[in-house]
Amino acid sequence: MKIGAPNFPSTTQTESVSNKLNNQLASGKRVTSAADDAAALQIINRLTSQQEGYSQSIRNAYDGISYSQTTDSALSGVNDAVSRIRELSIQAGNGALTDSDRQALQDEVSQLQSQITDTFENTTFGGQALFDGNQTSFQVGPGANTTQGFTASDGSFANPILSVDISTQAGAQTAIDAADQVSEALNTQRTQLGAFENTLSSTIRGLGTQRDNIAESQSRIQDTDYASAVAEQTANDILSQASIALRGQANQSASSVLGLL
Repeated sequence: MKIGAPNFPSTTQTESVSNKLNNQLASGKRVTSAADDAAALQIINRLTSQQEGYSQSIRNAYDGISYSQTTDSALSGVNDAVSRIRELSIQAGNGALTDSDRQALQDEVSQLQSQITDTFENTTFGGQALFDGNQTSFQVGPGANTTQGFTASDGSFANPILSVDISTQAGAQTAIDAADQVSEALNTQRTQLGAFENTLSSTIRGLGTQRDNIAESQSRIQDTDYASAVAEQTANDILSQASIALRGQANQSASSVLGLL
């Protein structure tokens, strides 16, 4: 006659559940492999890819802001040079100056003109010329063709100031007009850069919001519900201990019956 033990989960079963719950609690992840939930893992991987796309787009947009700031800084230096040339031109228009005085002023103007030319020819961003008249585009979205771009001037608007000569009073008057013309063009270019930078800042905020929403969705699918996991772990521990105790009692009862037989 064979007397069996009550039908309780095996030690292997309870240990398997315990290991799974411990892993979830330690990692903070409910799904870490296809064995946990294959369908959920596929969704998690897609959401992860989307988050990475938004994150890279944000970094690209920040590159665009850096580009804008670099360009504006260069134009600010040009603006300072043009303002100084205008000031010298007004000074050269003074009839009290001699030709020698005006030539000295023109020498400074020539240095400022070289500075302006150097700025437009040699200023770069990421190894590429800024003032070449070509559009610079930035990928600011995870999808194809989600770009924003800006076309910096090739610097030709500054040509009038590069050819002035204030060594004469007439030349000084021409230089004043040229300086005003170039200053207006500079202000227009810098205003456009400011608008471009503001647009990128707005784009970054939008991308950040979308990335956060995706992260929240992923978290609801992937992350461990600690309250539920702890409750399940406690129940599993109790079941395991009860199973061990009752199996021991059943074995003792079986031994007693066999002894009587």
